[in-house]
Amino acid sequence: MRVGILYSRIRKDEKLLLNELRDRGHDVEKIDVRKERFGLESTTAAVDDLDIAVDRCLSTSRSLYATRFLDSYGVPVVNSPETGDVCADKAKNSLALAEADVPTPATEVAFTKEAALEAIEEFGYPCVLKPVTGSWGRLMAKIDSRNAAEAIVEHKETLGHYEHKVFYVQEFVDKPGRDIRVLAVDGEPVAAMTRSSEHWLTNAAKGGETKAFDLDDRATELVERASDAVGGGMLGVDLMEVGGPDSGEYTVHEVNHTVEFKALDSATDVDVPARVVDWLEAKAAELADEDAEEASA
Repeated sequence: MRVGILYSRIRKDEKLLLNELRDRGHDVEKIDVRKERFGLESTTAAVDDLDIAVDRCLSTSRSLYATRFLDSYGVPVVNSPETGDVCADKAKNSLALAEADVPTPATEVAFTKEAALEAIEEFGYPCVLKPVTGSWGRLMAKIDSRNAAEAIVEHKETLGHYEHKVFYVQEFVDKPGRDIRVLAVDGEPVAAMTRSSEHWLTNAAKGGETKAFDLDDRATELVERASDAVGGGMLGVDLMEVGGPDSGEYTVHEVNHTVEFKALDSATDVDVPARVVDWLEAKAAELADEDAEEASA
């Protein structure tokens, strides 16, 4: 199998993936998107004869554009640009989950300071204000008072970028000091862990403690449905226990399309890179069979 890895920085996650691919004898083409050009009909990147390309770009904009161009050249790419487009935008993410009847926190979007403050007042305190794009818990605010709301909304309004003028307001979910991250491939869970912290943000990137988590039937069902809602692929599905720990009641607050897995690999007994490569091999074979069927039709 000839695999392209789209990247802008090689992190531990990419090293784990590259090592597994090479150990299995696969031909790996590392594609640093910072150094390539993407034209309407071709690219300087070595994408000829790739069986599959894997998007591991750190930058959201690079991820979305690079995958879109590769898709236009007929290069099989995971995750698809359509999935990336939905997952990279929290508003689109929330809409996709809601339209698929996946339980997700109540959310409103406003476009002016005045409308945002009205939404915040209706949610009540505390509530959460998030950027529509971003990861690792950056620029997220738990709003506890009217004074805090006015200050944070005014700061966002004056930051300049148009995305800061999209006010994404969400109910505050009183989770039990942890949330759940699940790595799934086309809806099938690979591994799951809890991320715990005394802070309201429990992301591993924010220092949250990680521990393996056994999914129950309800969580497994929601992971599959959330994956389908955003178009499938290799995804990080984040759930919160709305009824307390081990309650079996969950809400899905986000699905991530360029999911990191080094923390999962360390926290669980699952060989995560091996499972990911198993899926890539199966995916490439599936795509090859589809191409063969179309060619013979």
